[in-house]
Amino acid sequence: MVENTHTSKTISLETYGIKNAKVNYQLTPDQLHDITIAKGLGVEASSGALAINTGEFTGRSPKDRFIVKDDITKDRVWWGSINIPFESDAFQKLYDKVTNYLSEKEVFVRDCYACADENYYTNIRVINEYPWSNMFAYNMFLRPTEKQLKSFEPEWTVINAPGFMADPEIDGTRQHNFAILDFTRKTAIIGGTGYTGEIKKGIFSALNFVLPVFKNTLPMHCSANVGKDGDTAIFFGLSGTGKTTLSADPERKLIGDDEHGWTNENTVFNFEGGCYAKVIDLTEEKEPDIYRAIKRGAILENVIMDENGVVDFENTTITQNTRVSYPIYHIDNIQKPSIGKNPKNIFFLTADAFGVLPPISKLTPGQAAYHFISGYTAKVAGTEAGIDEPLPSFSACFGAPFMPLHPTKYAEMLSKKMQEAGVNVWLVNTGWTGGPYGVGTRMKLKYTRAMITAAMNGELEAANKENYHVHSVFGVQQPRTCPNVPDEVLSPRTMWNNDEGYYNMADKLANSFKENFKKFEDYANDDIMAGAPKVR
Repeated sequence: MVENTHTSKTISLETYGIKNAKVNYQLTPDQLHDITIAKGLGVEASSGALAINTGEFTGRSPKDRFIVKDDITKDRVWWGSINIPFESDAFQKLYDKVTNYLSEKEVFVRDCYACADENYYTNIRVINEYPWSNMFAYNMFLRPTEKQLKSFEPEWTVINAPGFMADPEIDGTRQHNFAILDFTRKTAIIGGTGYTGEIKKGIFSALNFVLPVFKNTLPMHCSANVGKDGDTAIFFGLSGTGKTTLSADPERKLIGDDEHGWTNENTVFNFEGGCYAKVIDLTEEKEPDIYRAIKRGAILENVIMDENGVVDFENTTITQNTRVSYPIYHIDNIQKPSIGKNPKNIFFLTADAFGVLPPISKLTPGQAAYHFISGYTAKVAGTEAGIDEPLPSFSACFGAPFMPLHPTKYAEMLSKKMQEAGVNVWLVNTGWTGGPYGVGTRMKLKYTRAMITAAMNGELEAANKENYHVHSVFGVQQPRTCPNVPDEVLSPRTMWNNDEGYYNMADKLANSFKENFKKFEDYANDDIMAGAPKVR
Protein backbone atom coordinates (compact mmCIF):
# COMPACT_ATOMS: atom_id res chain seq x y z
CA MET A 1 0.00 0.00 0.00
CA VAL A 2 1.35 3.43 -0.90
CA GLU A 3 1.75 5.74 2.08
CA ASN A 4 -0.15 9.01 1.72
CA THR A 5 2.27 11.90 1.60
CA HIS A 6 0.10 14.45 -0.15
CA THR A 7 -0.44 17.44 2.12
CA SER A 8 -1.67 20.99 1.81
CA LYS A 9 0.83 22.21 4.43
CA THR A 10 3.10 25.05 3.35
CA ILE A 11 6.50 25.85 4.78
CA SER A 12 9.02 28.65 4.67
CA LEU A 13 12.73 28.14 4.07
CA GLU A 14 13.73 31.56 5.42
CA THR A 15 15.21 29.99 8.58
CA TYR A 16 17.61 28.05 6.35
CA GLY A 17 18.71 31.24 4.59
CA ILE A 18 16.81 30.32 1.42
CA LYS A 19 14.81 33.43 0.57
CA ASN A 20 11.94 34.10 -1.83
CA ALA A 21 12.04 30.55 -3.20
CA LYS A 22 9.06 28.89 -4.81
CA VAL A 23 8.64 25.94 -2.46
CA ASN A 24 7.08 22.70 -3.74
CA TYR A 25 6.40 20.81 -0.51
CA GLN A 26 5.74 17.08 -0.25
CA LEU A 27 4.74 16.54 -3.88
CA THR A 28 3.68 13.06 -4.88
CA PRO A 29 5.92 10.83 -7.03
CA ASP A 30 3.48 11.25 -9.92
CA GLN A 31 3.73 15.03 -9.69
CA LEU A 32 7.52 14.95 -9.53
CA HIS A 33 7.66 12.49 -12.45
CA ASP A 34 5.52 14.79 -14.59
CA ILE A 35 7.38 17.98 -13.59
CA THR A 36 10.72 16.36 -14.43
CA ILE A 37 9.51 15.48 -17.92
CA ALA A 38 7.83 18.87 -18.44
CA LYS A 39 11.08 20.63 -17.57
CA GLY A 40 13.02 18.45 -20.00
CA LEU A 41 15.06 16.93 -17.18
CA GLY A 42 14.05 13.33 -17.89
CA VAL A 43 12.04 11.01 -20.12
CA GLU A 44 9.67 8.13 -19.52
CA ALA A 45 10.90 4.61 -20.26
CA SER A 46 8.63 2.02 -21.86
CA SER A 47 8.18 0.47 -18.40
CA GLY A 48 6.69 3.74 -17.11
CA ALA A 49 9.77 4.50 -14.99
CA LEU A 50 11.38 7.94 -15.08
CA ALA A 51 14.80 7.92 -16.78
CA ILE A 52 17.25 10.69 -15.88
CA ASN A 53 20.91 11.48 -16.39
CA THR A 54 22.86 12.54 -13.30
CA GLY A 55 25.36 14.55 -15.36
CA GLU A 56 29.09 14.75 -14.76
CA PHE A 57 29.03 12.34 -11.83
CA THR A 58 27.51 8.88 -12.23
CA GLY A 59 28.76 7.61 -8.88
CA ARG A 60 29.93 8.81 -5.50
CA SER A 61 33.09 10.89 -5.20
CA PRO A 62 34.75 9.61 -1.99
CA LYS A 63 37.62 12.11 -2.07
CA ASP A 64 35.09 14.96 -2.00
CA ARG A 65 33.26 13.75 1.12
CA PHE A 66 34.04 15.73 4.26
CA ILE A 67 33.07 15.79 7.94
CA VAL A 68 33.17 18.99 9.98
CA LYS A 69 35.79 18.66 12.72
CA ASP A 70 34.24 20.02 15.90
CA ASP A 71 33.74 19.17 19.57
CA ILE A 72 31.46 16.23 18.69
CA THR A 73 33.69 14.64 16.08
CA LYS A 74 37.31 15.67 16.74
CA ASP A 75 38.14 12.83 19.17
CA ARG A 76 35.73 10.24 17.81
CA VAL A 77 36.02 10.19 14.02
CA TRP A 78 38.73 8.08 12.36
CA TRP A 79 40.29 10.91 10.36
CA GLY A 80 42.18 10.12 7.17
CA SER A 81 41.59 9.53 3.47
CA ILE A 82 38.05 8.24 4.11
CA ASN A 83 36.92 10.77 6.70
CA ILE A 84 38.42 14.09 5.60
CA PRO A 85 38.16 16.98 8.08
CA PHE A 86 36.49 20.28 7.18
CA GLU A 87 36.59 23.47 9.21
CA SER A 88 33.36 24.63 10.86
CA ASP A 89 33.78 28.23 9.72
CA ALA A 90 34.41 27.08 6.13
CA PHE A 91 31.24 24.96 6.30
CA GLN A 92 29.17 27.97 7.37
CA LYS A 93 30.55 30.11 4.55
CA LEU A 94 29.88 27.42 1.97
CA TYR A 95 26.42 26.75 3.45
CA ASP A 96 25.58 30.45 3.06
CA LYS A 97 26.67 30.35 -0.58
CA VAL A 98 24.53 27.27 -1.29
CA THR A 99 21.42 28.71 0.36
CA ASN A 100 21.94 32.03 -1.43
CA TYR A 101 22.21 30.07 -4.71
CA LEU A 102 18.85 28.41 -4.01
CA SER A 103 17.16 31.68 -3.07
CA GLU A 104 14.73 33.00 -5.70
CA LYS A 105 14.66 29.53 -7.32
CA GLU A 106 12.00 26.86 -7.50
CA VAL A 107 12.91 24.15 -4.98
CA PHE A 108 11.44 20.83 -3.89
CA VAL A 109 11.15 19.98 -0.20
CA ARG A 110 10.39 16.61 1.40
CA ASP A 111 9.92 15.66 5.02
CA CYS A 112 10.77 12.02 5.59
CA TYR A 113 12.62 9.88 8.09
CA ALA A 114 15.16 7.09 8.47
CA CYS A 115 15.05 3.98 10.69
CA ALA A 116 11.95 1.75 10.63
CA ASP A 117 12.08 1.10 14.39
CA GLU A 118 10.06 3.85 16.11
CA ASN A 119 12.64 4.01 18.92
CA TYR A 120 15.19 5.22 16.37
CA TYR A 121 13.10 7.43 14.08
CA THR A 122 15.33 10.14 12.60
CA ASN A 123 13.32 12.94 10.98
CA ILE A 124 14.91 14.42 7.86
CA ARG A 125 14.06 17.44 5.72
CA VAL A 126 15.49 17.20 2.20
CA ILE A 127 15.69 20.41 0.12
CA ASN A 128 16.39 19.73 -3.56
CA GLU A 129 17.15 21.89 -6.57
CA TYR A 130 15.77 19.24 -8.97
CA PRO A 131 12.38 17.48 -8.89
CA TRP A 132 13.86 14.05 -9.66
CA SER A 133 16.26 14.35 -6.71
CA ASN A 134 13.23 14.95 -4.48
CA MET A 135 11.50 11.91 -5.99
CA PHE A 136 14.63 9.90 -5.12
CA ALA A 137 14.25 11.07 -1.50
CA TYR A 138 10.61 9.88 -1.57
CA ASN A 139 11.75 6.47 -2.85
CA MET A 140 14.70 5.94 -0.55
CA PHE A 141 13.66 7.35 2.83
CA LEU A 142 10.70 6.30 4.95
CA ARG A 143 7.45 8.11 4.24
CA PRO A 144 5.54 9.74 7.11
CA THR A 145 1.78 9.48 7.38
CA GLU A 146 -0.44 12.56 7.16
CA LYS A 147 -0.76 12.47 10.95
CA GLN A 148 3.02 12.32 11.44
CA LEU A 149 3.51 15.26 9.07
CA LYS A 150 1.27 17.54 11.14
CA SER A 151 3.71 17.50 14.05
CA PHE A 152 6.87 16.86 12.01
CA GLU A 153 10.04 18.52 13.31
CA PRO A 154 13.17 17.76 11.25
CA GLU A 155 16.24 16.59 13.17
CA TRP A 156 18.57 16.46 10.15
CA THR A 157 18.56 18.63 7.02
CA VAL A 158 19.96 17.70 3.62
CA ILE A 159 20.45 20.59 1.19
CA ASN A 160 21.11 19.30 -2.32
CA ALA A 161 22.15 21.75 -5.07
CA PRO A 162 23.69 19.89 -8.04
CA GLY A 163 23.97 23.11 -10.06
CA PHE A 164 26.08 24.92 -7.47
CA MET A 165 29.82 24.74 -8.12
CA ALA A 166 32.28 25.38 -5.29
CA ASP A 167 35.49 27.34 -5.80
CA PRO A 168 38.16 25.08 -4.22
CA GLU A 169 40.63 27.91 -3.57
CA ILE A 170 38.04 29.93 -1.68
CA ASP A 171 35.72 27.26 -0.26
CA GLY A 172 38.26 24.69 0.96
CA THR A 173 36.93 21.82 -1.15
CA ARG A 174 39.09 19.61 -3.37
CA GLN A 175 37.18 20.48 -6.52
CA HIS A 176 33.80 21.96 -7.45
CA ASN A 177 31.71 19.09 -6.08
CA PHE A 178 31.32 18.23 -2.38
CA ALA A 179 29.28 16.34 0.21
CA ILE A 180 29.83 17.62 3.75
CA LEU A 181 28.36 16.42 7.07
CA ASP A 182 28.11 18.70 10.10
CA PHE A 183 27.10 16.85 13.28
CA THR A 184 26.69 19.99 15.38
CA ARG A 185 24.34 21.65 12.90
CA LYS A 186 22.88 18.23 11.92
CA THR A 187 23.10 19.29 8.30
CA ALA A 188 24.47 17.80 5.10
CA ILE A 189 25.21 20.00 2.10
CA ILE A 190 25.75 18.47 -1.33
CA GLY A 191 26.74 20.48 -4.37
CA GLY A 192 28.24 20.17 -7.82
CA THR A 193 27.01 16.60 -8.35
CA GLY A 194 23.64 15.24 -9.47
CA TYR A 195 24.41 11.68 -8.37
CA THR A 196 21.50 10.85 -6.08
CA GLY A 197 23.42 8.24 -4.10
CA GLU A 198 25.18 11.09 -2.26
CA ILE A 199 21.84 11.98 -0.62
CA LYS A 200 21.18 8.59 0.93
CA LYS A 201 24.82 7.87 1.74
CA GLY A 202 25.07 11.21 3.56
CA ILE A 203 22.35 10.15 6.00
CA PHE A 204 23.79 6.61 6.20
CA SER A 205 27.17 8.09 7.20
CA ALA A 206 25.45 10.24 9.84
CA LEU A 207 23.66 7.22 11.32
CA ASN A 208 26.91 5.23 11.27
CA PHE A 209 28.24 7.79 13.74
CA VAL A 210 25.15 8.59 15.80
CA LEU A 211 23.86 5.05 16.43
CA PRO A 212 27.02 3.45 17.87
CA VAL A 213 28.21 6.58 19.74
CA PHE A 214 24.92 7.69 21.30
CA LYS A 215 22.55 4.71 21.09
CA ASN A 216 24.83 1.65 21.37
CA THR A 217 23.30 0.27 18.18
CA LEU A 218 25.36 -1.31 15.40
CA PRO A 219 24.83 0.20 11.92
CA MET A 220 25.45 -2.21 9.05
CA HIS A 221 25.94 -1.96 5.29
CA CYS A 222 24.00 -5.12 4.53
CA SER A 223 20.79 -6.66 3.26
CA ALA A 224 18.45 -8.64 5.51
CA ASN A 225 15.51 -11.00 5.27
CA VAL A 226 13.32 -12.99 7.65
CA GLY A 227 12.03 -16.56 7.51
CA LYS A 228 8.60 -17.97 8.31
CA ASP A 229 9.75 -18.80 11.85
CA GLY A 230 10.91 -15.23 12.45
CA ASP A 231 14.63 -15.92 12.07
CA THR A 232 16.55 -13.02 10.57
CA ALA A 233 19.50 -13.45 8.20
CA ILE A 234 21.98 -10.65 7.43
CA PHE A 235 24.03 -10.41 4.21
CA PHE A 236 27.17 -8.27 4.04
CA GLY A 237 28.93 -7.84 0.71
CA LEU A 238 30.50 -5.34 -1.64
CA SER A 239 29.24 -4.60 -5.14
CA GLY A 240 29.13 -7.66 -7.38
CA THR A 241 29.08 -10.27 -4.61
CA GLY A 242 25.34 -11.06 -4.78
CA LYS A 243 24.01 -9.18 -1.72
CA THR A 244 20.77 -8.09 -3.39
CA THR A 245 20.31 -11.33 -5.35
CA LEU A 246 20.80 -13.70 -2.42
CA SER A 247 18.67 -11.74 0.05
CA ALA A 248 15.77 -11.84 -2.45
CA ASP A 249 14.44 -15.29 -1.51
CA PRO A 250 10.89 -16.35 -2.41
CA GLU A 251 10.71 -18.31 0.87
CA ARG A 252 11.70 -15.31 3.01
CA LYS A 253 10.49 -11.71 3.38
CA LEU A 254 12.85 -8.86 2.52
CA ILE A 255 13.58 -6.44 5.37
CA GLY A 256 15.83 -4.26 3.23
CA ASP A 257 18.66 -4.46 0.72
CA ASP A 258 21.37 -2.05 1.90
CA GLU A 259 21.40 -0.37 5.33
CA HIS A 260 20.30 -1.67 8.74
CA GLY A 261 20.71 -1.26 12.47
CA TRP A 262 21.09 -4.06 15.04
CA THR A 263 19.72 -3.07 18.46
CA ASN A 264 20.46 -4.27 22.01
CA GLU A 265 17.04 -5.92 21.93
CA ASN A 266 18.33 -8.12 19.08
CA THR A 267 16.10 -6.60 16.46
CA VAL A 268 17.31 -5.61 13.01
CA PHE A 269 15.66 -2.62 11.34
CA ASN A 270 15.94 -1.10 7.87
CA PHE A 271 17.17 2.49 7.66
CA GLU A 272 15.41 3.06 4.35
CA GLY A 273 12.08 2.99 2.60
CA GLY A 274 13.35 1.83 -0.77
CA CYS A 275 16.00 0.11 -2.84
CA TYR A 276 18.82 1.52 -4.95
CA ALA A 277 19.99 -1.30 -7.18
CA LYS A 278 22.53 -1.65 -9.96
CA VAL A 279 20.89 -2.58 -13.27
CA ILE A 280 23.97 -3.47 -15.33
CA ASP A 281 23.10 -6.64 -17.34
CA LEU A 282 19.73 -6.84 -15.59
CA THR A 283 17.34 -9.51 -16.82
CA GLU A 284 13.98 -10.68 -15.50
CA GLU A 285 15.36 -14.21 -15.24
CA LYS A 286 18.38 -13.23 -13.10
CA GLU A 287 16.76 -10.55 -10.91
CA PRO A 288 12.97 -10.86 -11.18
CA ASP A 289 12.18 -8.65 -8.17
CA ILE A 290 14.32 -5.74 -9.36
CA TYR A 291 13.22 -6.10 -12.99
CA ARG A 292 9.52 -6.02 -12.07
CA ALA A 293 10.03 -3.07 -9.69
CA ILE A 294 11.03 -0.88 -12.64
CA LYS A 295 7.68 0.77 -13.34
CA ARG A 296 6.09 4.15 -12.77
CA GLY A 297 7.44 5.48 -9.49
CA ALA A 298 10.93 4.11 -10.14
CA ILE A 299 13.85 6.26 -11.32
CA LEU A 300 16.40 4.87 -13.78
CA GLU A 301 19.79 6.58 -13.78
CA ASN A 302 22.19 6.91 -16.69
CA VAL A 303 20.73 4.11 -18.83
CA ILE A 304 20.61 4.00 -22.62
CA MET A 305 17.21 3.56 -24.30
CA ASP A 306 16.02 3.17 -27.88
CA GLU A 307 13.50 5.47 -29.56
CA ASN A 308 10.64 3.50 -27.97
CA GLY A 309 12.00 3.93 -24.46
CA VAL A 310 13.19 0.33 -24.17
CA VAL A 311 16.26 0.16 -21.92
CA ASP A 312 19.40 -1.63 -23.05
CA PHE A 313 20.65 -2.87 -19.68
CA GLU A 314 23.89 -4.16 -21.22
CA ASN A 315 24.85 -0.73 -22.54
CA THR A 316 27.54 0.94 -20.43
CA THR A 317 28.10 3.95 -22.70
CA ILE A 318 27.45 6.39 -19.85
CA THR A 319 28.63 4.27 -16.91
CA GLN A 320 28.96 0.74 -15.51
CA ASN A 321 27.07 2.11 -12.51
CA THR A 322 23.59 2.27 -14.07
CA ARG A 323 21.00 2.19 -11.30
CA VAL A 324 17.33 2.21 -10.35
CA SER A 325 15.68 3.55 -7.20
CA TYR A 326 12.20 2.49 -6.19
CA PRO A 327 10.08 2.45 -3.01
CA ILE A 328 10.27 -0.87 -1.20
CA TYR A 329 6.55 -1.49 -1.79
CA HIS A 330 7.41 -2.16 -5.46
CA ILE A 331 8.63 -5.53 -4.11
CA ASP A 332 5.84 -7.97 -3.25
CA ASN A 333 7.51 -10.18 -0.64
CA ILE A 334 8.49 -7.64 2.04
CA GLN A 335 8.43 -7.51 5.82
CA LYS A 336 6.05 -4.87 7.24
CA PRO A 337 7.27 -2.89 9.06
CA SER A 338 10.88 -3.37 7.96
CA ILE A 339 12.01 -4.93 11.23
CA GLY A 340 13.24 -8.43 12.02
CA LYS A 341 13.93 -10.21 15.31
CA ASN A 342 16.27 -12.97 16.47
CA PRO A 343 19.22 -12.77 14.04
CA LYS A 344 20.37 -16.36 13.53
CA ASN A 345 22.78 -16.23 10.59
CA ILE A 346 25.19 -13.69 9.12
CA PHE A 347 26.70 -14.17 5.67
CA PHE A 348 29.84 -12.38 4.50
CA LEU A 349 29.72 -12.50 0.69
CA THR A 350 32.90 -12.28 -1.35
CA ALA A 351 33.59 -12.80 -5.04
CA ASP A 352 37.04 -14.36 -4.69
CA ALA A 353 38.59 -14.17 -8.17
CA PHE A 354 41.64 -16.13 -6.95
CA GLY A 355 39.49 -19.26 -6.55
CA VAL A 356 40.96 -19.91 -3.09
CA LEU A 357 38.20 -19.44 -0.50
CA PRO A 358 35.68 -22.25 0.09
CA PRO A 359 32.18 -21.69 -1.33
CA ILE A 360 30.93 -21.65 2.26
CA SER A 361 32.72 -21.86 5.60
CA LYS A 362 31.88 -21.22 9.24
CA LEU A 363 33.76 -18.52 11.17
CA THR A 364 34.71 -18.17 14.82
CA PRO A 365 33.88 -14.82 16.46
CA GLY A 366 37.52 -13.72 16.05
CA GLN A 367 37.56 -14.74 12.38
CA ALA A 368 34.23 -13.00 11.85
CA ALA A 369 35.62 -9.76 13.28
CA TYR A 370 38.80 -10.11 11.19
CA HIS A 371 36.90 -10.69 7.93
CA PHE A 372 34.39 -7.96 8.79
CA ILE A 373 37.20 -5.42 9.26
CA SER A 374 38.90 -6.67 6.07
CA GLY A 375 35.78 -6.53 3.85
CA TYR A 376 37.38 -8.57 1.06
CA THR A 377 36.33 -9.12 -2.52
CA ALA A 378 38.33 -9.08 -5.77
CA LYS A 379 38.44 -7.05 -8.96
CA VAL A 380 38.73 -9.08 -12.15
CA ALA A 381 40.38 -8.37 -15.49
CA GLY A 382 38.45 -5.97 -17.68
CA THR A 383 36.55 -4.17 -14.91
CA GLU A 384 39.06 -1.30 -14.81
CA ALA A 385 41.79 -0.10 -17.14
CA GLY A 386 45.11 -1.77 -16.42
CA ILE A 387 43.71 -4.79 -14.58
CA ASP A 388 44.85 -7.92 -16.41
CA GLU A 389 44.76 -10.36 -13.49
CA PRO A 390 42.67 -10.58 -10.31
CA LEU A 391 43.32 -7.89 -7.71
CA PRO A 392 42.26 -8.14 -4.05
CA SER A 393 39.98 -5.32 -2.93
CA PHE A 394 39.31 -4.47 0.72
CA SER A 395 36.64 -2.16 2.16
CA ALA A 396 36.48 -2.16 5.96
CA CYS A 397 33.15 -3.32 7.42
CA PHE A 398 32.00 -3.91 3.83
CA GLY A 399 31.34 -0.18 3.63
CA ALA A 400 34.46 1.85 4.46
CA PRO A 401 33.38 5.03 2.62
CA PHE A 402 30.46 5.48 5.03
CA MET A 403 32.09 4.61 8.38
CA PRO A 404 33.11 7.67 10.45
CA LEU A 405 34.46 5.61 13.39
CA HIS A 406 37.47 3.32 13.36
CA PRO A 407 36.49 -0.04 11.76
CA THR A 408 37.48 -1.99 14.89
CA LYS A 409 34.73 -0.17 16.83
CA TYR A 410 32.09 -1.67 14.54
CA ALA A 411 33.84 -5.05 14.54
CA GLU A 412 33.94 -5.23 18.34
CA MET A 413 30.24 -4.37 18.49
CA LEU A 414 29.48 -7.06 15.90
CA SER A 415 31.52 -9.69 17.83
CA LYS A 416 29.74 -8.86 21.07
CA LYS A 417 26.30 -9.03 19.47
CA MET A 418 27.13 -12.27 17.67
CA GLN A 419 28.18 -13.96 20.90
CA GLU A 420 25.23 -12.63 22.92
CA ALA A 421 22.72 -13.73 20.26
CA GLY A 422 24.44 -17.03 19.43
CA VAL A 423 24.61 -16.11 15.74
CA ASN A 424 26.32 -18.32 13.16
CA VAL A 425 28.62 -16.41 10.80
CA TRP A 426 29.42 -17.80 7.37
CA LEU A 427 31.93 -16.72 4.74
CA VAL A 428 30.44 -17.34 1.29
CA ASN A 429 32.51 -17.24 -1.89
CA THR A 430 30.28 -16.36 -4.83
CA GLY A 431 33.39 -15.97 -7.03
CA TRP A 432 35.59 -18.51 -8.77
CA THR A 433 36.29 -22.19 -8.24
CA GLY A 434 38.64 -24.68 -9.92
CA GLY A 435 41.26 -21.97 -10.48
CA PRO A 436 41.50 -18.18 -10.58
CA TYR A 437 39.56 -15.91 -12.92
CA GLY A 438 40.42 -16.87 -16.50
CA VAL A 439 41.09 -20.51 -15.54
CA GLY A 440 38.32 -21.57 -13.18
CA THR A 441 34.59 -20.97 -13.44
CA ARG A 442 32.15 -18.78 -11.49
CA MET A 443 30.38 -20.59 -8.65
CA LYS A 444 26.92 -21.68 -9.76
CA LEU A 445 24.17 -19.58 -8.21
CA LYS A 446 22.05 -22.69 -7.55
CA TYR A 447 24.85 -24.15 -5.40
CA THR A 448 25.31 -20.90 -3.47
CA ARG A 449 21.56 -20.70 -2.81
CA ALA A 450 21.52 -24.34 -1.67
CA MET A 451 24.41 -23.74 0.75
CA ILE A 452 22.81 -20.61 2.21
CA THR A 453 19.45 -22.37 2.57
CA ALA A 454 21.13 -25.33 4.31
CA ALA A 455 22.97 -22.96 6.65
CA MET A 456 19.76 -21.12 7.56
CA ASN A 457 17.61 -24.18 8.18
CA GLY A 458 20.28 -26.01 10.21
CA GLU A 459 20.93 -28.76 7.66
CA LEU A 460 24.55 -27.73 7.15
CA GLU A 461 25.31 -28.08 10.86
CA ALA A 462 23.37 -31.33 11.09
CA ALA A 463 25.17 -32.83 8.10
CA ASN A 464 28.64 -31.96 9.41
CA LYS A 465 28.29 -31.76 13.22
CA GLU A 466 31.91 -31.63 14.39
CA ASN A 467 33.21 -32.97 11.09
CA TYR A 468 34.19 -29.65 9.49
CA HIS A 469 37.54 -29.52 7.71
CA VAL A 470 39.75 -26.68 9.01
CA HIS A 471 41.31 -24.81 6.08
CA SER A 472 45.09 -25.00 6.44
CA VAL A 473 45.70 -21.37 5.40
CA PHE A 474 42.56 -19.42 6.37
CA GLY A 475 41.64 -21.59 9.37
CA VAL A 476 37.91 -21.46 8.56
CA GLN A 477 35.63 -24.46 9.12
CA GLN A 478 34.85 -25.96 5.73
CA PRO A 479 31.83 -28.33 5.52
CA ARG A 480 32.47 -31.67 3.87
CA THR A 481 28.88 -32.19 2.74
CA CYS A 482 25.80 -30.10 1.99
CA PRO A 483 22.35 -31.07 0.67
CA ASN A 484 21.96 -30.47 -3.08
CA VAL A 485 25.66 -29.64 -3.56
CA PRO A 486 28.27 -32.16 -4.83
CA ASP A 487 30.87 -32.85 -2.11
CA GLU A 488 33.79 -31.93 -4.37
CA VAL A 489 32.36 -28.42 -4.92
CA LEU A 490 32.76 -27.73 -1.18
CA SER A 491 36.55 -28.15 -1.40
CA PRO A 492 38.35 -25.48 -3.45
CA ARG A 493 41.59 -27.52 -3.32
CA THR A 494 39.82 -30.53 -4.85
CA MET A 495 38.26 -28.38 -7.56
CA TRP A 496 41.70 -27.05 -8.57
CA ASN A 497 43.13 -30.57 -9.04
CA ASN A 498 46.57 -28.96 -8.56
CA ASP A 499 47.63 -28.82 -4.89
CA GLU A 500 50.83 -26.85 -5.42
CA GLY A 501 49.12 -24.23 -7.57
CA TYR A 502 46.24 -23.97 -5.13
CA TYR A 503 48.36 -23.43 -2.03
CA ASN A 504 50.66 -20.96 -3.78
CA MET A 505 47.60 -18.90 -4.69
CA ALA A 506 46.17 -19.30 -1.16
CA ASP A 507 49.42 -17.96 0.32
CA LYS A 508 49.34 -15.05 -2.12
CA LEU A 509 45.81 -14.09 -1.06
CA ALA A 510 46.62 -14.61 2.64
CA ASN A 511 49.56 -12.23 2.31
CA SER A 512 47.23 -9.63 0.77
CA PHE A 513 44.92 -9.95 3.78
CA LYS A 514 47.80 -9.54 6.22
CA GLU A 515 49.27 -6.58 4.36
CA ASN A 516 45.88 -4.83 4.28
CA PHE A 517 45.32 -5.50 8.00
CA LYS A 518 48.56 -3.85 9.16
CA LYS A 519 46.80 -0.49 9.48
CA PHE A 520 44.32 -2.04 11.93
CA GLU A 521 46.66 -4.13 14.08
CA ASP A 522 47.28 -1.49 16.76
CA TYR A 523 43.52 -1.21 17.33
CA ALA A 524 42.59 -4.90 17.16
CA ASN A 525 42.40 -7.18 20.22
CA ASP A 526 43.95 -10.66 20.47
CA ASP A 527 40.74 -12.46 19.47
CA ILE A 528 40.52 -10.46 16.24
CA MET A 529 44.21 -11.01 15.42
CA ALA A 530 43.75 -14.75 15.99
CA GLY A 531 41.31 -14.70 13.07
CA ALA A 532 44.06 -13.85 10.57
CA PRO A 533 45.10 -16.39 7.92
CA LYS A 534 48.33 -18.36 8.42
CA VAL A 535 50.79 -18.13 5.55
CA ARG A 536 52.61 -21.46 5.30
